Amino acid sequence: MQIVLATRNKGKIRELERIFAITLPSVELLGTDSFPELSDIEESEDTFEGNALLKAREVSRFTQLPAIADDSGLAVDHLGGAPGIYSARYGGVHGDDQANLEKVLREMVGITNRSAQFVCAAAFVTPSGFEKVIRAEMAGQLIDHARGVNGFGYDPIFVPDGFSETSGEIAPDIKDSISHRGKAMRALAELISAEREKWA
Repeated sequence: MQIVLATRNKGKIRELERIFAITLPSVELLGTDSFPELSDIEESEDTFEGNALLKAREVSRFTQLPAIADDSGLAVDHLGGAPGIYSARYGGVHGDDQANLEKVLREMVGITNRSAQFVCAAAFVTPSGFEKVIRAEMAGQLIDHARGVNGFGYDPIFVPDGFSETSGEIAPDIKDSISHRGKAMRALAELISAEREKWA
């Protein structure tokens, strides 16, 4: 069985392949780069859940396959929840991880409240109209300089609660076990498996 992931992000695809291999080993995950005629989908909703559903619905409609999409981001307490749904384009250019990270660091200079959460809303949509959305979070603290080369995005400046390493330093399998996306996608994979008779 094939499920399309609504992303071209290789790091995210590798992460989800590791997670789904445990619960749904018979499923082949395809990125949207397998469908070059599929245009990028504008994230026009104002919540993580809304954007995840929007993308999953469009990818499923276009490919006529079940689709999974997530909208993930960093919510910084001092910044009122920003960058939030704009995390991937916070620095001005979509997908410029370094610019996004540097903008957050500039805005946090001298700030003592460095609490933040990574948030993930994961949606599953099928051509038959079956839809589910799951939200999960990972709490932590921001540091003032990047550390580590694992992960992507804001991982090098985020230290999860209970750890001394950043998400960019933690081994991938440990990160999967605690991360916002890991939590949301494991729960979604379990739901997809448990409710297969409803959508397959």
